[in-house]
Amino acid sequence: MSAKRYLEDFAVGEIIRGGALRVEPDAIKDFAAKFDPQVFHLDEQAAKDTFFGGLAASGWHTAAMTMRLIVETLPIAGGVIGAGGTIAWPKPLRPGAVLGIECEILEIRPSRSKPDRGMLKIRFTTREDTGEIAQTLVADLVVPRRPA
Repeated sequence: MSAKRYLEDFAVGEIIRGGALRVEPDAIKDFAAKFDPQVFHLDEQAAKDTFFGGLAASGWHTAAMTMRLIVETLPIAGGVIGAGGTIAWPKPLRPGAVLGIECEILEIRPSRSKPDRGMLKIRFTTREDTGEIAQTLVADLVVPRRPA
């Protein structure tokens, strides 16, 4: 991970890439058993007769793996602190995929009321090693400004 960055260190249009996180079938099932216990996330055989036609990671598991990639890739001073966003899962995420992340800075807004911080609007695109998109997330992050 690079040196921690402040609001002033980012530029609109900048793209930051990283990651290599393999999606393991046991991890899909473990996450689902705890947080999204549906048959298409829990059992390969039973999942064949569902909408997904096979074992698929929960969208929330995809989001959790994406969060790990974001934390490992995006060196924000003060940490990655979300303030809302929009998420989409355009296709099922299958076991064996290797995920990477692309972080595109869309907007930078210094706070008018809190001069020690601002907001970054970032598009996070989580891709499989095949290039297919597993998740998109457009999020606002709270980012500290560089101390005087």
